Amino acid sequence: MERLSVLYANALFDLAKEKNTTDEFLDQAILVRECLQDEDCQRVLSHPQIPASEKHKFFENAFSGKVHTDLLGFLYLVADKNREVALLPALTKLIATIEQHKGKVTARVVSASPYDDNQAQSLKAMLSRRLDKDVELDMKVDSSVIGGPYIFVDGYHIDWTVKKRLRDLTIHMKEGCSA
Repeated sequence: MERLSVLYANALFDLAKEKNTTDEFLDQAILVRECLQDEDCQRVLSHPQIPASEKHKFFENAFSGKVHTDLLGFLYLVADKNREVALLPALTKLIATIEQHKGKVTARVVSASPYDDNQAQSLKAMLSRRLDKDVELDMKVDSSVIGGPYIFVDGYHIDWTVKKRLRDLTIHMKEGCSA
């Protein structure tokens, strides 16, 4: 299904580029994805007893006049082909593709405690300088990392967490004892 999502996203991206509507598609794809991530929406879309015509009405009521007709047509196509499972991954891929095309990336940052605004802005500025791209932060809190950040951005994986350092130390000590 991942391959299908990529095909859908690439087709939508090509269409947006052709019509010079990438900014419009980006904003609208984010809107649609956010709406469709709702649990109630997911139940409606994935329910096998709800026909495609009802899903068309659902999409029309939710997005008509708010999204480009090509994007609405994509939603109809997905319902017609009973491929709703590919919808959110395709929208996510489309968003990432357009952002990459525009020189934007999203850094996923996991830390033990939330960053204040100054810390987040400093990290964003540092990553933007290093990558020479506009960086958006997707911040998550996970107390199991103990301290320090874990960052995944533009194919790079940076792990400065205390959890990793303790794991590395344990491995090093085991290797030292067995030598």
